[in-house]
Amino acid sequence: MNEAASGRRAEQVLLVDDNPTNLQVLYKTLENSGYTLLAARDGEQALSIAEKALPSLLLLDIMMPGMDGFEVCRRLKANPETRGIPVIFLSALTDTDAKVEGFSLGAVDYISKPFQAEEVRARVRTQLRIHRLEMELARRNAELEDENFQILRAVTEAIFGLDRQGRISSANPQAESLAGRAHQQCIGEDLFTVFDFQSLQPRIEKALAEGERLSLDEVKLRTTDGRDLTVAMYCAALEGERRVVVLRDITDWLNNQHALEAAREELHSQRQHLAHMERLSTGGEMAAGIAHEVNQPLTAVSNYARVAQRFLEQEKPDKTKLIEILDKIVVQSQRASDVIQRLRSYIRKPTTEGRIPLDLNTVMQEVVMLAEVDSRINGVAIDFQPTSDLPGTLADDVQVQQIGLNLIRNAMEAMRGAPEDFGGVLVRTYREADDVGFAVEDRGCGLSAEMEEKLFSPFVTTKEGGMGVGLSICQSIVQAHGGSIGYRPNPKGGAIFYCQFPVR
Repeated sequence: MNEAASGRRAEQVLLVDDNPTNLQVLYKTLENSGYTLLAARDGEQALSIAEKALPSLLLLDIMMPGMDGFEVCRRLKANPETRGIPVIFLSALTDTDAKVEGFSLGAVDYISKPFQAEEVRARVRTQLRIHRLEMELARRNAELEDENFQILRAVTEAIFGLDRQGRISSANPQAESLAGRAHQQCIGEDLFTVFDFQSLQPRIEKALAEGERLSLDEVKLRTTDGRDLTVAMYCAALEGERRVVVLRDITDWLNNQHALEAAREELHSQRQHLAHMERLSTGGEMAAGIAHEVNQPLTAVSNYARVAQRFLEQEKPDKTKLIEILDKIVVQSQRASDVIQRLRSYIRKPTTEGRIPLDLNTVMQEVVMLAEVDSRINGVAIDFQPTSDLPGTLADDVQVQQIGLNLIRNAMEAMRGAPEDFGGVLVRTYREADDVGFAVEDRGCGLSAEMEEKLFSPFVTTKEGGMGVGLSICQSIVQAHGGSIGYRPNPKGGAIFYCQFPVR
């Protein structure tokens, strides 16, 4: 469905090429795709149109007289108004240096001349989809930041943000009140000059320095203005080098020990419940597509924020329950970001960044769990057989999951409608010489000899409506890791796909 048919405003795509014939070819390729097409014959004109129209995507020729495509991209990315516009370079240049320079300037993709119409449409469609998701994510993140700010102002707890050295970098109004200092007098001060934590100070200093999570029900402290208080305390590490310390003044209700014990039991129960809900959320509908995958964690974030607001309306809200909710907001925001990153990895070749020591048994167990929804929908069971004492490897866990999930879903589709006595899809891990790997076996229809020869070639598929890039992407990921991926017929009928990585 194109944009016009779906009721969404047509996205603008700016075509930039000094050759009128190339512009005409691009225009003909995209004219029925539902986009508003703009055209420019040189770099200056392209910059002018981009600054005025702010298109959703640029298809930019590199080799142009005067200002070349590299310089146009450099100026676009230097302008705050246009730096977010994704750029796909167009060029007959095939050397690696030209591509590397283009990507280093901020381009998101590269199309080689002469153009292949299906490739152009597919890449444009993919980049526009990513751009829409990124814009929606940015909008929701801005909303969440505002919600978080309002929550921090509304809570009754004193919340201090600290840097790695323990200096106060942020404080809500309740924190300023507890410290007996104005905002300007708090910022930049060491937490331990604002409060004297007495005998517990070494333990708290250690937790903050090492980024440990610490929760204390009763902490006696003295403020710089001479007040002796007893507070409940929670501290934890946030992303990066930041820390958070939450203090709740319990001086006036210390005698209510039974209420405190009930609150701790309730907190434990809520943690278990939230953990259960989180496990359920990972089994969400994969078939609903990337839009649903992004919306699911964002919806969770909004719900958590509303729960926090309702919680704050209680007469005596518990600070640790609130922090648990705020932690969930951070986790769910990161989940939304991870979905975008996975989508990016499908269109960019993997690099060595993000590789970690990996246990294939653990990763493939997670993949099998992710595939359980498709398993139920297709009526095809998955049998996972891990190998014990399997050595580790060094790999990007998200990308390995992508490979495993791709192969498992292909196998389930091949077995859809197969007789029950054929069993299900078998997923197993193994070691072979200096490699560790996993195999996915099905008893479906198998592959023809012709298909076997071009199995991992781009845009080759047996699926109705498929683009034929899944196995090609899997192969590029595995090869970037120094591994191998392959296929062999299943002696029982069907196919066996295997993927191997070096032992590290």
